[in-house]
Amino acid sequence: MNNQITMKLNADPLIMQALREDITSEDITTNAVMPNRQDGEVDLICKQDGIIAGLWVFSRVFELLDDTVTVELYVEDGDAVTKGQLMGKVKGNIRVLLSGERVALNYLQRMSGIATYTNSIAKLLEGSKTKLLDTRKTTPNMRIFEKYSVKVGGGHNHRYNLSDGILLKDNHIGAAGSITKAIAMAKDYASFVRKIEVEVETLDMVKEAVEAGADIIMLDNMSHDVMKEAIRLIDGRALTECSGNVTKENIETIIDLGVDYVSSGALTHSAPIMDISLKNLHAVS
Repeated sequence: MNNQITMKLNADPLIMQALREDITSEDITTNAVMPNRQDGEVDLICKQDGIIAGLWVFSRVFELLDDTVTVELYVEDGDAVTKGQLMGKVKGNIRVLLSGERVALNYLQRMSGIATYTNSIAKLLEGSKTKLLDTRKTTPNMRIFEKYSVKVGGGHNHRYNLSDGILLKDNHIGAAGSITKAIAMAKDYASFVRKIEVEVETLDMVKEAVEAGADIIMLDNMSHDVMKEAIRLIDGRALTECSGNVTKENIETIIDLGVDYVSSGALTHSAPIMDISLKNLHAVS
């Protein structure tokens, strides 16, 4: 994500949209207390332990407001940080530092919270064959940032969007008429290089998906014993994914199953933010 082309094409418009949301005509408070330009600097301080993510977005907020602002960082995305740690300094026009503060911190807090929560779950899967995946349950207009944060935290990305992969869920199956018909139609429509994943909820659906040639079978909201039997039925003929209300509290019950993947919407929709602040703003000559 540090690729400058990728950032300008995908992230910059979203960051600008967030800034426009926060500053419709002017920052009236800043303009009141800072009528004239004055350079200054402010400290970026971590207020709780965690995994930092989104430093490039944090920096970009200020750069888009004023390309003369400089952000000096003492940590990198993916680093473990601790409460009270000085992570960097932002230097430049105080008016810009004040106006960009909230948007910059919103991104950094949200992204670091996701990376921290993801990391706590990924650690529980260490030593197993199971890879931790995110989902499309992301905040609108935040997907590029949230999925990046999952990777920083040690997770992996499922499909990025609807154009990125075939996943036949219950309503797709209902629309097609059956799992067999849905898979056949998907194979006929999509390029041969596309894998076809099917969401199943019962053992009968598992059998049908295997016989119809699914590449990946998602075991959705099944009990432990039913998933164990499903994996026996699949017998290596398709990759397996476990899904459905997977959280930090229950993921350890899945490890012994030996599924290839476990996907969790909680990584992005339930991760608490990480407490981070800009403090000690002062003028410099």
